[in-house]
Amino acid sequence: MSIFNRQTVAAFLLGSTLVVGVGAFAVERHMGMGGTHAAIDAGAHMDRMLKHLYVEVDATDAQKAKIEPLVKAAMADIKPLHQQVHQLHTQLIEQMSAAAIDRTALETTRANGLALADQASKRIVQLLADVGDTLTPAQRQKLAAHLSQMHGRHGHHG
Repeated sequence: MSIFNRQTVAAFLLGSTLVVGVGAFAVERHMGMGGTHAAIDAGAHMDRMLKHLYVEVDATDAQKAKIEPLVKAAMADIKPLHQQVHQLHTQLIEQMSAAAIDRTALETTRANGLALADQASKRIVQLLADVGDTLTPAQRQKLAAHLSQMHGRHGHHG
């Protein structure tokens, strides 16, 4: 396998894992899909995360009552994608372990990974729009500023 092919495989795995896996991980951690003890801890963590959001934007009680179910629904929608990413990863490993490289199968796996990432991305954007509809323009500006600061702190630069 050439270096380019290894880089392509690594990019596929990284990209699909980041986009879908992070969302699913958030679901498991924040909604407690990983077991009873995790449910208590994850539920508390999601509550803290939402409280932080509410403080950042000065959310009213009415806004809080609308936002929490929106976030929970989005995380529930994204969670199944996590398992699909694991299945694609397994397929990719099997394809790379085969006696002969099936480029068509690899391309199909790559395209399926991109489709999952696109599906997760669309759902996250829908969540952002739904939450944005709940907030005032001034609150959306506060949220955007906060997200921009977080983005910079985590070392992500366009």
